[in-house]
Amino acid sequence: MTSHLPFTRRLSRCPVPHDADAAEDAAARFSGLSKGLRDLLAGTAGGSPFLADLMQREEGWLRAAFALSPETALETELFRLRDLPAEGLGAELRRAKRRVALLAALADLGGVWPLETVTSALTRLADGALSVALRHLVADEIRRGKIPGATPEDAATAAGMVIFAMGKMGAGELNYSSDIDLICLFDETRYPGSDAQEARAAFIRVTRKLCALIADRTDEGYVFRTDLRLRPDAAVTPVCLSMAAAENYYESVGRTWERAAWIKARPCAGDVAAGERFLRTLSPFVWRKHLDFVAIQDAHDMRLRIRDHRGLHGPVQIEGHNIKLGVGGIREIEFFVQTRQLIAGGRDPSLRDRTTLGGLAALARKGWLPEATARELATLYRAHREVEHRLQMVHDAQTQEMPATPKGVARIAHLDGAADVATWRAGLKARLERTDHLTEGFFAPAEAEEGPNLSETARKIVEGWKGYPALRSERAGAIFRRVRPGLLTRLQRAANPDEALIAFDGFLSGLPAGVQIFSLFEANPQLVDLIVDIAATSPALARYLSRNSAVLDAVIGGSFFSDWPGARGLAAELGAALSGIEDYERKLDAARRWMKEWHFRVGVHLLRGVIDAFEAGKQYADLAEAVLVALFPVVATEFAGRHGPPPGRGACLLGMGSLGAGRLNAGSDLDVIVIYDAGDAEASEGPRPLAVRPYYARFTQALVTAVTAPMAEGRLYELDMRLRPSGRQGPVATALASFRNYQLEEAWTWEHLALTRARVLAGDAELGAEVEAFRREVLAAKGQGDSVLTDVADMRRRLAEAKPARGSWEARNGPGRLMDVELLAQTCALRTGDPARRIEAQLRAGVRGAILSQTDEQTLLDAYRLCWRLQAGTRLLTEGTLEMAELGEGARAFLLRETGQGTGPSDPHADGQKAEGQKAEGQKADAAALSDRLETVTIAAAAVIARILPAKETGHDG
Repeated sequence: MTSHLPFTRRLSRCPVPHDADAAEDAAARFSGLSKGLRDLLAGTAGGSPFLADLMQREEGWLRAAFALSPETALETELFRLRDLPAEGLGAELRRAKRRVALLAALADLGGVWPLETVTSALTRLADGALSVALRHLVADEIRRGKIPGATPEDAATAAGMVIFAMGKMGAGELNYSSDIDLICLFDETRYPGSDAQEARAAFIRVTRKLCALIADRTDEGYVFRTDLRLRPDAAVTPVCLSMAAAENYYESVGRTWERAAWIKARPCAGDVAAGERFLRTLSPFVWRKHLDFVAIQDAHDMRLRIRDHRGLHGPVQIEGHNIKLGVGGIREIEFFVQTRQLIAGGRDPSLRDRTTLGGLAALARKGWLPEATARELATLYRAHREVEHRLQMVHDAQTQEMPATPKGVARIAHLDGAADVATWRAGLKARLERTDHLTEGFFAPAEAEEGPNLSETARKIVEGWKGYPALRSERAGAIFRRVRPGLLTRLQRAANPDEALIAFDGFLSGLPAGVQIFSLFEANPQLVDLIVDIAATSPALARYLSRNSAVLDAVIGGSFFSDWPGARGLAAELGAALSGIEDYERKLDAARRWMKEWHFRVGVHLLRGVIDAFEAGKQYADLAEAVLVALFPVVATEFAGRHGPPPGRGACLLGMGSLGAGRLNAGSDLDVIVIYDAGDAEASEGPRPLAVRPYYARFTQALVTAVTAPMAEGRLYELDMRLRPSGRQGPVATALASFRNYQLEEAWTWEHLALTRARVLAGDAELGAEVEAFRREVLAAKGQGDSVLTDVADMRRRLAEAKPARGSWEARNGPGRLMDVELLAQTCALRTGDPARRIEAQLRAGVRGAILSQTDEQTLLDAYRLCWRLQAGTRLLTEGTLEMAELGEGARAFLLRETGQGTGPSDPHADGQKAEGQKAEGQKADAAALSDRLETVTIAAAAVIARILPAKETGHDG
């Protein structure tokens, strides 16, 4: 492996001597070394007076180091740091700094180490220096009795004090002449009462002594310049404060730049375990649960303030250009990465990489930027950082500014190994300009442009926006003014612009706040297209969005249009998400956020034709099943914590009705039953034990509450438990023995019909298998009775009386429509004892059992499929009765497309007004044709059903 090879066999580049005399002196001093090493040392000394001095001071050590691999030389010096005694510590730390700095510089200039290894070596030196210094200083305070209750052994963990490395040190990216940005905290929980104040005073002394030990210049030099100004409210707070005080500050007044700073934070010395706990505590401050596009504007403002303060605006000029803060500099790439991490890292922990290069790679993996862009920015970043190192190597100066003269620039080019200075200058300028091009479009918000000409109706609507809650803050108004022209332009392209604008107005009026979502629109113009599409098609979905705008996070999260994961994949994802949350109510709220995002995805996919109504029905059912599967153990664990584990084998949850059959629409309730088996147990065993029946009854109520309770994130679903034995009068949870007895001895035919679609979803697997076996037993035993058909016929009559069709476009209720076909399908399953749950499979069982002919089956399927498409589309558009004439143009087009009744093309040569007229007439004709088709197929289906389930008046018994 190359890491075991010495310097001389790994050299790949060499500085060009800028100062010939200094180069000759170095070559003469090290004349006994190989030519490659002599050239490296001569070129380095010829460009850097500072490194030439280090070569002279550490000549003996350097000769020995060249005999080793550079990695071994580094590890040897870092190991020496660990056991340095307190006496003479400052001088020894400075000696270590000289050696590691010289080693890293030569490995860098000679191409032996890549950037990441160079910056890691410098960072590890800083970590080691702080650790040994902190340990000795805390030990001294303990010996003097200044830290209450602390023993000598506590010095190993600094008695609860921890140093956080921030910025480049936190990320392991220290540059050649970096300050080290530190925040010093202590764990106040180790010091009860007044002891905390005494400990605080001791840790403040430690911090001040530490900074002097590390940063003061002596004849031996210095170790690192230290900067403590990143701590909370640095102007008024002490140099070391308690973790509780820091947490309170960030929760109350923490700003975006402080969130960005903590992305890179790393406990590097002292009580590292306490530091890691504090980072977890601070996580909600740094990583927001929703996509945080406000951070873009904050970062843009911060960049401009830095440039204004330092006068760094204007075109790239090599002389005097700031390679870090200037146009196209290092900070541009760092902000580019950190801002995207702030936006999405709350939802995706894999993006929380401390390093700039690691962050770029993670963002590319998750689709937040193109792979090619990430690779190019990584290359630019490495090149910029190497130039930064060359600038700092010359005199060990804390600078990122290019020299002010051409001769000074030539020195940097030569140190970088370039003999052709003009070509090197051109390359640097090109890289800076390319960085600016890649990053500026992301940060700089577009200037407001003129919007389209609006109708009088539209102007009045837009004028009213200024009074909406979402636009009351100055900041929200400023962002929206930039977004509005493009938004209005897109709305004008809708099939009916005024109609789309009215629907968008409904969305906007319902938004409680605007900064986040308007920032989201500004950064993602494709979302505006989606909102316009939704507004032009489904005002109901637009209103839903205004109340749940956080679901838009999912659209740009990278997987919105990926393959459907299925019920099992969804349940695993939700289960994993909930397992990382400790608080029960936070779990329930997280489940609500998660469900709404997936529910919204299904609706959008259906609306846009990515899936059809039948695939949407399956996906809505998969989602509901996943929620119940994931929440069932969460509720069970929480309940068991109070009342003990479930007595006996526990319980299982059955999905009934459409949930059991695996086909729901956008507004479906969930029909469920809970069945338990306590065996011989009489009560639970826990802190507050309960008898078996109240245990399972209360557990069921807890499950219902977990799903239906309105919380901060809304509710999940409405649950309907009326299909349990004895309906509303029966217990909410049913014992297995009681369930068996009831189904075999007491249940009505309609309750046996309900079992045809029952499906175990969650709970004890063995119990669930037993319930399924019993379901099949019941179907086989109870479907052959002489009264089954007459019972169902009577049930059909009662349903028709209780739930008549509402209007000519009714898809669910009425003869030959969904409920009617479903009733006959369930009858077929019951009569044949077939375990099938889906309507199509149940009708097929009817054909096999000679209840239906194949012609009957096709007639029923034609009606069912059209009615389902109409019903699924209707529930996405409205919660009320469908009135085709009252729908907007986009909604009608959606329903006509979904039901296969699409409009043919209009005359391409017609003018705009004529084309719109043709479209309207085409829709009207298609709607009339759909109405005729609906009537035809449902009348035919009703005739088949009436023949098999004759009413009393036809002479059959009821």
